[in-house]
Amino acid sequence: MTPPPKAVAPARLNPASWRDAPSARGVDHKTRCPWCGDDPIYVAYHDAEWGRPELHSRALYEKLMLDGFQAGLSWIAILRKRDAFRRAFEGFAPERVAAFDETKVATLMQDAGIVRNRAKIEGAIASARAWLAIEERQGFSAYLWDFVDGRPIVNNPRSMSDVPARTALSERLARDLKARGFKFCGPTIVYAFMQAVGMVDDHLVDCFVSGAGNAPSA
Repeated sequence: MTPPPKAVAPARLNPASWRDAPSARGVDHKTRCPWCGDDPIYVAYHDAEWGRPELHSRALYEKLMLDGFQAGLSWIAILRKRDAFRRAFEGFAPERVAAFDETKVATLMQDAGIVRNRAKIEGAIASARAWLAIEERQGFSAYLWDFVDGRPIVNNPRSMSDVPARTALSERLARDLKARGFKFCGPTIVYAFMQAVGMVDDHLVDCFVSGAGNAPSA
């Protein structure tokens, strides 16, 4: 019996389809990085969040956790579940998540609005406890931004083929996070996180957002 053909992901979710692509012009005539396609949620995320410096420790915890939950999935799937994640994880307040017990984990495993992966859920709890230790010692935001000397690394790539999946810096940060007790923070996840929170600006050079958020502010 011939097996059914494998489903093909939409172009915007398949990196191979835009790996060598330059920026793309949207229906609003703005030139953007090609990965966001024309999905309204993805476009809004690209325009207002991705690559914008995030300095708030709790927001950084949330974004690192969401990147961990994204492992093996598409980022747009996580964006569509973000409100459900926030409800389930009590606003991603680390002090609350750190107190989650087995009963709470069992409840989360029944929540169809989030990614029901026990290892990732338990990882978010362990990471919250690691976050508390760093926050008390020096502040989680200060800890992260010290890795880039307090300012975004601006790469000005011309096409997506110029954008790496991981770097020596993301490998170093991943090792340090793991040593401190964080989970689901390999170098590829960490590089995606660094891009998302503006530690690295990988907007293509002709993207209309390029350089717009390069100066962190309190």
